[in-house]
Amino acid sequence: MAELKKNFSLRKKDEKKATDAKAPKKTWWVQIRLFPIWLRIIMVVALISLAAVFGAMVGFGVIGDGEPADALKWETWQHILDIMDGK
Repeated sequence: MAELKKNFSLRKKDEKKATDAKAPKKTWWVQIRLFPIWLRIIMVVALISLAAVFGAMVGFGVIGDGEPADALKWETWQHILDIMDGK
């Protein structure tokens, strides 16, 4: 019984060596990026900026009962800074 197992394992190894010799070499796949890293960083920064602007407009217009377009005016932000400084 032990001989049979030994012969079986030897046959498997021989078959594997034979198939390895016949098989063509594996080609390694190189990942090609759709968007370069620098473009991804710019896109993330732009999306964060847009989210901040949209959030300010929603906060000022919906929660604060003001005009959403006023959140984009410099005078509004100057007024907020003056309040924070205690002026």
